[in-house]
Amino acid sequence: MKKYRLAAILMLLHGALMEVGGCLCLIPVFVMGSDTFDINQYFSFIVPYFRENMNLMLVMGAIYGIVRIIGAIGLLKNRMWGLVLSVINCVITMALMMFMLPAGIMDGILATTALILMLTQYFGNREIYQ
Repeated sequence: MKKYRLAAILMLLHGALMEVGGCLCLIPVFVMGSDTFDINQYFSFIVPYFRENMNLMLVMGAIYGIVRIIGAIGLLKNRMWGLVLSVINCVITMALMMFMLPAGIMDGILATTALILMLTQYFGNREIYQ
């Protein structure tokens, strides 16, 4: 249970600080207008499509962050759906992190650490039998 709790705390921090916190950057964009406030000077991604649609990327990040927080809360309450949702979220993050460099590096570190903690807690010392 200790590893689940640590994984849930990592996912809460990841969801709240990185994903949802990054979306708070939308507030100045909406207040000052996207023509006067260039969000790309603060965030940059290697994929041009992501750079050109930064506002949509931030909204998508908020959705990922909220789902990550919901999964972490489920994991803290020892619910199986929280474990499954958290594993799905971590696997998707691992698949997408390479497209969102440099921010994807921190996403990958947090998501893979949480995933390893959850899997080692769930499977424990079980061996593969042939």
